[in-house]
Amino acid sequence: MTSTTPSPKATGAALFAMGSWLRRGTASKDARQLFLEGGREADEFYRQRHHYDKVVRSTHGVNCTGSCSWKVYVKDGVITWESQATDYPSTGPNMPDYEPRGCPRGAAFSWYEYSPTRIKYPYARGVLVDMFREAKARLGDPVLAWGDIVSDPKKAKAYKSQRGRGGMVRVSWEEAIEMMASAYVWTVKTWGPDRCAGFTVIPAMSMVSYGAGARFHQLIGGTMLSFYDWYADLPPASPQVFGDQTDVSEAGDWYNAQYLIMWGTNLPLTRTPDAHFMTEARYHGQKVIVVSPDYAENTKFSDEWLRVHPGTDAALAEGMAHVVFKEFYVDKREKFFADYVKRYSDCPFLVNLDEVEEKALEGVVGAEGLTSSYAPGKFLTASMMPEGTTERSEHNEHRPLVIEADGTVKDPGGTLADHYGKEGAGKWNLKLEGVEPVLSMMDTNEWEPVEVLLNRFDLPSFQGTESVGAGVVRRGVPARRINGRLVTTVFDLMLAQHAVEREGLPGQWPSSYDDPSCPATPAWQETITGVPAAACEKIGREFALNALASEGRSMILMGAGTNHYFHSDLMYRGFLTLTTICACEGRNGGGWAHYVGQEKVRPITGWQQYALALDWQRPPRQMISTGWYYMTTSQWRYDGARADAMAHPLGAGKLEGMTIADTLVEAAQRGWMPSFPAYDRSPLELGRQAKEAGMTPADYVAQELNEGRLKFAVTNPDSPENFPRILANWRTNLLGSSAKGTEFFLKHMLGAENSVNAEELPEGSRPHSIEWRDEAAEGKLDLMWVADFRNTSTTLHSDIVLPAATWYEKEDLSSTDMHPYVHSFNAAVKPPWEARTDFEIYRSLAKVFSRFAKDHLGTQLDVMSIPLFHDTPDEYTLKNGMVPERKGWHPGVDMPKVIPIERDYTMIGTKFERLGPLAKKAGLVQKGVSFDPSIEVDKLGDLNGRAPMDGLPGEGSALLDSAVKAADMILMFSGTTNGRLAYTGFKDLERRTGTKMAQLAEGDEEKRITFADTTIQPRSVITSPEWTGSETGGRRYSAFCQNIEQSRPWHTLTGRPQFYIDHDWIQNLGESLPVFRPPLDMAHMYGEKPVGHVGTSQEGTAEVAVRYLTIHNKWSIHSQYFDNPYMLTLGRAGQTIWMSPQDAEKIGVKDNEWVEAYNRNGIVSARAVVSHRIPEGTVFMHHAQERMVGTPLTERTGKRGGIHNSLTRIAIKPTHMAGGYGQISFAFNYYGPTGNQRDEVTVIRRRNQEVQY
Repeated sequence: MTSTTPSPKATGAALFAMGSWLRRGTASKDARQLFLEGGREADEFYRQRHHYDKVVRSTHGVNCTGSCSWKVYVKDGVITWESQATDYPSTGPNMPDYEPRGCPRGAAFSWYEYSPTRIKYPYARGVLVDMFREAKARLGDPVLAWGDIVSDPKKAKAYKSQRGRGGMVRVSWEEAIEMMASAYVWTVKTWGPDRCAGFTVIPAMSMVSYGAGARFHQLIGGTMLSFYDWYADLPPASPQVFGDQTDVSEAGDWYNAQYLIMWGTNLPLTRTPDAHFMTEARYHGQKVIVVSPDYAENTKFSDEWLRVHPGTDAALAEGMAHVVFKEFYVDKREKFFADYVKRYSDCPFLVNLDEVEEKALEGVVGAEGLTSSYAPGKFLTASMMPEGTTERSEHNEHRPLVIEADGTVKDPGGTLADHYGKEGAGKWNLKLEGVEPVLSMMDTNEWEPVEVLLNRFDLPSFQGTESVGAGVVRRGVPARRINGRLVTTVFDLMLAQHAVEREGLPGQWPSSYDDPSCPATPAWQETITGVPAAACEKIGREFALNALASEGRSMILMGAGTNHYFHSDLMYRGFLTLTTICACEGRNGGGWAHYVGQEKVRPITGWQQYALALDWQRPPRQMISTGWYYMTTSQWRYDGARADAMAHPLGAGKLEGMTIADTLVEAAQRGWMPSFPAYDRSPLELGRQAKEAGMTPADYVAQELNEGRLKFAVTNPDSPENFPRILANWRTNLLGSSAKGTEFFLKHMLGAENSVNAEELPEGSRPHSIEWRDEAAEGKLDLMWVADFRNTSTTLHSDIVLPAATWYEKEDLSSTDMHPYVHSFNAAVKPPWEARTDFEIYRSLAKVFSRFAKDHLGTQLDVMSIPLFHDTPDEYTLKNGMVPERKGWHPGVDMPKVIPIERDYTMIGTKFERLGPLAKKAGLVQKGVSFDPSIEVDKLGDLNGRAPMDGLPGEGSALLDSAVKAADMILMFSGTTNGRLAYTGFKDLERRTGTKMAQLAEGDEEKRITFADTTIQPRSVITSPEWTGSETGGRRYSAFCQNIEQSRPWHTLTGRPQFYIDHDWIQNLGESLPVFRPPLDMAHMYGEKPVGHVGTSQEGTAEVAVRYLTIHNKWSIHSQYFDNPYMLTLGRAGQTIWMSPQDAEKIGVKDNEWVEAYNRNGIVSARAVVSHRIPEGTVFMHHAQERMVGTPLTERTGKRGGIHNSLTRIAIKPTHMAGGYGQISFAFNYYGPTGNQRDEVTVIRRRNQEVQY
């Protein structure tokens, strides 16, 4: 028993002696020690710290590709801690396994379970609740009550103006759902379903949670906003080059590389669970190169560090490619490389050389004295040749050609022309049967030297044409006349583009690698990037030599450090040039790897069926987030950037005179990109009117457009009938993380307090295709609601806030591109307080919506405006990539397709929880591959139970009334988790390719992965035609192995990875070939102060202009974990801006002092972190530092300081909206404008250190 009597003999300082009273025991004479008697009861708290009643497997749904399986420990119904699971599928005996997996962020997650930031109950904006209750009591109908509020400008402003100011009151779940359902029904009835939008992030990390919300919105005809492009994680170069979106190797395959370049990706920070594959690869001799502007966490693992100026990476890649082309293709033609690019790239394809008239040459830098010349034009296709040139003639405008040594022009097969249609069946492959193409026209029996003009964009901005920094270089190529056309090969153009001289060719060529005056040399790139020419030369040569020695095991691991720029596609095309000319793509341990991949939903086909409600109706209504936010937040009113300023130096062509907003309108009207709201009339109204007119909806819409009575909503976005009205946020923190141009969001989308600094465009600089209203719209959204488990900037600005279950309180599925397995979330505890899972939230909303719809909607005909899709015959729309002049409106030809869908709005709740008939009736389609799930439909009914025969839609079909049942549908309907579908899918693909592929899934036909299986341990997936890699035989997944090993074509115009792209818009911007373009010149395009400017601020303090990069944070994942006390103690805590000692000295700021950063977009208050890590002229503000606490008022405005995205703005690149042609076509999260943000410039000054909150 422990003694509680203090010793009477205790001597010494009285203060120390008091310890014996505070902790009852016997004190020593000097009062320095305390003795306790008895057992270990004093340690009881610590010993019980790790006691538990049960352990539950789960994972984290944060936007991260870790996909770590965690063990969650529960004691007395309370989650106490978590630890890493260690039972992943094995990678085999010859490489490291996946574990250990995890990071400090994930290990700290359980803090959120019971944290003070936890949202415990439903809340709504108080003034809105009061008005709703009053109107409902007065009108007797909640839908009419909502309409009464939002239709009255004074009432609407009363609650919209309070967004972000607090005033939230607790409401019941019933009232919250009633308000939301009323808003949806009113909006669908009054404005149309496409005015309702849902936004959430990457589905792979919690497929059912994403899917439930998406399913609801698709069932009502709402718009699902994209995520991958909005986060700027989508690399547009992937579809441009490969016709596939970020299909990359798994993390384990990094280990198989023998030469690894980490280019713009900081693996230990952003890919913490997988970084061990990179570090452990050193044991087998892998050489590691790091390319980054700062001394990042991964730099210490490198053998060599190339410190590159931010945003100039494409120049470095071009210099390295110059070395490879010269030494391995010209000085010595390496057969391994030449054979590879001949079969697996567009190098041998023929390109027309178009004559350039004298007028186009006037004033062009580099063309002085020329009266005529040639420039690369369109691919030579069968449509340009005499009839009978090719065996097959279907789709000849999309059948590019090659040439043999004797001058015979042939169809190599495997091109887009054979992808669809009867003639191409069995011929769409890369076998080159009976065809021996040459790489260079020099290899034919007849050619002539021709000088061509190639583009450059590296000139000083005051030089050149209207296109900023643009000019031309004169280079020679071998060419010959074919059917009256002067043509050369892509390979010859690539050598010319990379300044590789060959005997007998005219033009301007470098004297050596050390010639800085000639674009593409190592010395030239040094003047741009700061990387020594010798290092560029050395690394380029080593990369190729290793690829030769290892048969392609050289790898470039790319990341946000290069992907988040306006011209990221050109950087990536430079990287992919290296991996392709070195024969690395489609090889284990080689090719390109990526920091996020497409965050693969491995069971993609089944997930799409569930999430997009394709079992009930097709097609879905999907939208490019970047375009939606650009118009909704009215950033177009401030964006004076013109396409001419970034166009081809010989002229902007079809883009002449367009602002960026004009290009968005044009892309929407052409049907290249989706645009919602679609028209200035409700799609339900169009359905009624078409029916009354006795016309098909397509004919009626075309008639109304031709008569001028109907207009696209995007042409008048500030008119109330064209406003989006509802935005749902779940699994996301839009305003605290990804809202590029946050202040514009606050002002125009929400009508809240903001700090927009920009001035609206003056007359003469405005878009010509958009109607200008002198008074900009503010507070467009009638309702923004959010479901979350923690308070964020988004919850504070929302009208209704719902308490969501955390990742440890629900069932769901997780997978990523980084690992070939799928595993589960499981509820360790029930959602505490009044929290609910996302599935249950949307299930409840669907049921109440249906009930209200009986009196207000019934059954309606929804006229869908649908873009031209990738992986469908829509890719044939543009002939030879040429954009025709508009001659009226023709659905599916020069405008979106018009597809009617009948919606019974009273049955949304019923359809939500039942499998629809289209899965069995229409089958499943993924990337052009068809799957017949008839057997699976029946098996799912046996597994999930069947709906009663009650006369309602889906009677007798499989039930989807729980998250587990939804997960089993996803797994059942996907080839990666259902071997029978994988096998039959390959069989379907064989009928098109004429090659054997089904053996990749042989032996797995009976394999089925169920949700119950994933709760036991992560489950390895099955090789499937849904993806291009192979896990067969236990190999590590690497993209394009199927293409290389099974002669499966890529989904591009040529059927191969493409260096050359001939869509009009891409040519009009001068980007047919990979070319270096510097970061946007904000000084010339937007009037910002140039980088390096030092001056005096309006407050009289010193200021400096710097590049502003919002890089990923070490102690958070986006905004998640930033508010976690464990992470706050590891980092500096609060908002910080990292800057170099040189820039800090210029403005007299010391480490940890307060600074203000400001530009045309907004203003931020933060503390400076002065570090030698940062290069002069650049600052870092980590993404995403929430301004929930610790953010003071700014000295300049007196308002609360901004957030990292207060200094950014949406910047849209026109080429990312091109469409209707081959791989340059839209698909959800495949191709579209990105939310890039790393070209920004900001001005920083030291502020008063006495901050106020």
